[in-house]
Amino acid sequence: MSESLDSGPPPQAPTTALRQRLAELRGPAAQPQPLDARALAALAANPGCKRRALLDGAGVDKAALASALGSPAAFGQSQFAFMRGHAFEAKVKADGGKELTRLLGVDSPADVTVPDLSAAGPEGRAARTALALRDATSARTWTLLDHPMLALEVAGSPAYLEPDAVVVHPDGQWTVVEIKSFPMIDASADAAKVGAAARQAAVYVLALERVAALTAGARVAHSVLLVCPRDFSNLPTASAVDVRKQLSVTRRQLARLTRIEDIAATLPEGTTFDVERGTKELTAAVESVSAAYAPDCLAACELAFHCRERARESGVVEALGRGLRGELGGLTTIGDVLAAARCEAGDPDDPAVASLRRAAALRAEALQTARSPGAAAAEESSGILENAEPLESAGCR
Repeated sequence: MSESLDSGPPPQAPTTALRQRLAELRGPAAQPQPLDARALAALAANPGCKRRALLDGAGVDKAALASALGSPAAFGQSQFAFMRGHAFEAKVKADGGKELTRLLGVDSPADVTVPDLSAAGPEGRAARTALALRDATSARTWTLLDHPMLALEVAGSPAYLEPDAVVVHPDGQWTVVEIKSFPMIDASADAAKVGAAARQAAVYVLALERVAALTAGARVAHSVLLVCPRDFSNLPTASAVDVRKQLSVTRRQLARLTRIEDIAATLPEGTTFDVERGTKELTAAVESVSAAYAPDCLAACELAFHCRERARESGVVEALGRGLRGELGGLTTIGDVLAAARCEAGDPDDPAVASLRRAAALRAEALQTARSPGAAAAEESSGILENAEPLESAGCR
């Protein structure tokens, strides 16, 4: 897998047997959902989740699956935001890309070549894009590729990605252009949104590197051009965003993904995620693939609410966050954590156990000190004292 991410040859298509197996997992009437850069960035952020890797690799509609399981996703891009984004992108690329070429520092749109990238199917468009990139690099002219198609192998399965634009400079440099509709106020934008755009752009850069490896004189810029509305207007402005950190993380995390055929081989025979099946059968199919839930999943995966419910039922500490999971060492369940804090279990020489007992003692002391007649009644009604008193009686210090 690590070789496929760093080398230039195009990703290999799945074998006939694997394609048939993935089609069976989707269901006979289900069309495969494309694996885009946003999904890949979320997948790279949680490479230990075999459930998402398999569902995304098979093209399963996770939103429909979550609804069939009774845990529909409560997030998604609004229609208004979707339309606003398309309108802003159209403005940036209007008149032959006049605004975009201005942001690039090109005197006139006439100095920029815009090749036709149309072809049959994603494979054809990816091949046409690769050819256009090589021609533009050898011609040493400004070239704008509008919605090119890039290919990347992920867990042994090809993914086709479509950035907003890629610009080829006369010196052979390739730059990814990301067009977003969130505002850039006083030359700065919301850090969380910029971070998400950088992670998404890093996937495009990774895919471009595959083509650049086979193109003489080409190099991929590790800074992407982020184009946003300026202040409170609809006028485009741009900023260069360094994505080297995100690129390194994405490359490493995607290399850690288990190959899809290896995951599919472990499933019970007849397993399918066809939403036409009953809830009980669907639940069993989903639970047959291990997940790695964390609170971050709520903003990135349609199945997050289902996985959160299962994580809470099993009491795993991952449900509280990856950072906390790392702090707790060998304590893998919330029951283990509470038992250690109450001196009911755990090695007192374990730093995690010692920290828990110290925190529990401080909490009990704070509750005892701050308690007033009114507060005591409130605590008793909410069950807080029920947890605090055993800590004191256990002698945790």
